[in-house]
Amino acid sequence: MRYEYDIVVIGLGPAGMAVSIMGSAMGLKVCAIEKKHIGGECMNVGCIPSKALLEAAKYRHAPSRFGLYGLGSGNTPEVIDAFQKIQKHLSFISEKKTMGMFKNVDLIYQKGAAEFVDSHSVRVGDKVVSGKRIFIAVGTRPQILPVPGIEDAEPLTNETIFNVDSVPPRLIVLGGGAIACEMAQAFCRLGSDVTVVQRSKHILSRGEPDAAVLLEKSLREEGVNLLTGRLAKKIEKQGDEVILHTDKGDVVRGDKLLAASGRELSYSELRLDKAGIGQAESGAISVNKHLQTSVRHIYAVGDCNGYKLLTHSAMHQGMIALINSMTPWPFKRDYRKYVVPYTVFTDPQISHTGLHEKELKDRGIRYETVETRYEDYGAAIAENIGRGFVRAYVSPTGRIYGASIVGEASGELINEWSLAIQKKAKIYDIMMLQHSFPTMGFMTKRVGETWMMNKMKSVRLQKLVTKWFRLVR
Repeated sequence: MRYEYDIVVIGLGPAGMAVSIMGSAMGLKVCAIEKKHIGGECMNVGCIPSKALLEAAKYRHAPSRFGLYGLGSGNTPEVIDAFQKIQKHLSFISEKKTMGMFKNVDLIYQKGAAEFVDSHSVRVGDKVVSGKRIFIAVGTRPQILPVPGIEDAEPLTNETIFNVDSVPPRLIVLGGGAIACEMAQAFCRLGSDVTVVQRSKHILSRGEPDAAVLLEKSLREEGVNLLTGRLAKKIEKQGDEVILHTDKGDVVRGDKLLAASGRELSYSELRLDKAGIGQAESGAISVNKHLQTSVRHIYAVGDCNGYKLLTHSAMHQGMIALINSMTPWPFKRDYRKYVVPYTVFTDPQISHTGLHEKELKDRGIRYETVETRYEDYGAAIAENIGRGFVRAYVSPTGRIYGASIVGEASGELINEWSLAIQKKAKIYDIMMLQHSFPTMGFMTKRVGETWMMNKMKSVRLQKLVTKWFRLVR
């Protein structure tokens, strides 16, 4: 049977963009559908604008080190202009840079939501398109916790906070994940009185506890009020004021509330049932290890399958799924076998790849913890960034299980560790690799050197080395 297109892509976030652009570059006939904005959450209301806002806030916090935006304090014209600049930059990226990538793709753009007609056909408005392969690449949306009164407070989310035209004098942040921490620090540095309410004992509760403690210390030093181990019990709106009550009796007053408590999976508008596509109890679209749904010619990539809600993971899944769609069964790739690092872009940055220490303990895996600290490295001290650590979890024979980095440029440093884990390199391979000095990346090499020096503390090994040294001529 002939279909109108080789590929139909639903959603043009990072995953859908990867499929569409790569597929069209390969000569395939591609139709891509996007109901809102090309680039998805990350480009429009996520990682890109948040990094721009964090950069603007850096200057106000430490003008001697950061000079891109030139901000005063509070709602000065410069601060207000920073929000406007961010929107202009996003428009430029979208209109001048991104749209050009789709010159060989048939776009159905901002014409409404897509829904399945059958397993090979999709409707948008009154238009129906068919494809041999279909890729579902729709994302997630902000989760609004069912706290009594929260809707009346008209909470901001990551979808709306970058559109504010001024810095709220008092900001309440509900949640303690990456978005919550980044925005809490950014708005505090821009002049807001920020209070974070988080139900877990620590912020970033899914990561390394030491990393969370270090970030908490930094946030408190900057003036962020952290109320951890609290549940939001009730929220009231009195005039222009938002009042949040916790289960511990705290009463927090603010001018705006940011809901940053996770993501929501909801795909009812797609009418997956018409295509026979199965879903998990969480609402995520079920996929196998090759990213195929229960209908084998339909793939679900990115946030919608619930695996890792990260932009780079979505891009990677799009690439893997496209390759799998044209590869015979024995050669299809298992997307779960690829390492997924992450970074929280606070100051200090927090990054991780591989297994966390808790996972190693839960699995009963023997490991050693090896680390070097920023405050012990001359270059970090000289650059006034002497707070943080590079830490690796390593087997007794040198296999790398995971790595955590807290500090300046951790998001750049973590990629080397990801490659090492994915390629099954040993810690001594990192030690033997020459690293440019004096860079922050040199601390990665120092971890390898520390591992080796720890091994040399063995009296038995020292005797063996000494004997061998004296035998060699």
